[in-house]
Amino acid sequence: MGTPGFAVPSLDALAEESDVALVLCNPDRPAGRGRSMASPPVKDEAMRHGFPVFQPEKARHPDAVARIAAEAPDLIVVVAYGHILPKSILDIPRLGCINVHASLLPKYRGAAPINWAVARGETVTGITVMRMDVGMDTGPMLHVREMPIGEEDTAETMFSKLSVLGAEALRETLGKLREGTLDETPQDAALATYAPMLKKEHGRIDWSRPAREVRNLIRGMTPWPSAYAIHAGKTLKILSSALAVDTGTAGEPGELVSLGRDGIAVACGEGVLRLQVVQAEGGKAMDAWAYAHGRRVATGERLS
Repeated sequence: MGTPGFAVPSLDALAEESDVALVLCNPDRPAGRGRSMASPPVKDEAMRHGFPVFQPEKARHPDAVARIAAEAPDLIVVVAYGHILPKSILDIPRLGCINVHASLLPKYRGAAPINWAVARGETVTGITVMRMDVGMDTGPMLHVREMPIGEEDTAETMFSKLSVLGAEALRETLGKLREGTLDETPQDAALATYAPMLKKEHGRIDWSRPAREVRNLIRGMTPWPSAYAIHAGKTLKILSSALAVDTGTAGEPGELVSLGRDGIAVACGEGVLRLQVVQAEGGKAMDAWAYAHGRRVATGERLS
């Protein structure tokens, strides 16, 4: 069970490690400017392997549960499927349901663990393979792999890295399962943090925060929903930034304190952030200096 590109390496690993009886993913959805129907990446990969695909709108619907039960699976593997499974599904497979989750549980339970780990300035994340229960990412941990988050990493780069690590962790978990050496470690609920589903407003920049925190938000909201501010009454997405070492000037939060070919320097509650790549409302991504030059931006203006 999986839907986005993150789950594709895990599906490929399963194709080599076991007999895949059925692949579940979300239904095809309209995508792009033309709003033509597009299939999920997992569906495309499953069809390439020749696996049967099932796309219920709701996995908990009785007809969907019956379809899954008809396969009499030994094991169900879930990777970024996007649904909380009911007990009626969890009880079907002989060996239970396991989930490949992109965080070091119990930290960052929920729908967007990669984005929030980056946005909150974590320097280490990883993959936790867990046995599923009826809670949201609350089941016992079976296998854990760590991975550093680099200073230049974004949620986008970490998605790619962690998708590969997730497939590796899944292979290792299946190996331990076959050998009978798989241990279960209960999660400490007192240490749990949460990674809610992303909304556009999560990308809104608060310039009163320290420059490093603003930069982490920009990295964590890449590529969607993108961090943004308001300039001259219109949305300005901030796609890339760097901490300014010393601008020689100070300003109020959100004030543009210097302009140059190396970017637009913006005062924050603590420190200064240099905007490198931006995207104006209705426009394309561009170098921040080109944006400033084309719009005749001046120091002293504000981003709100």
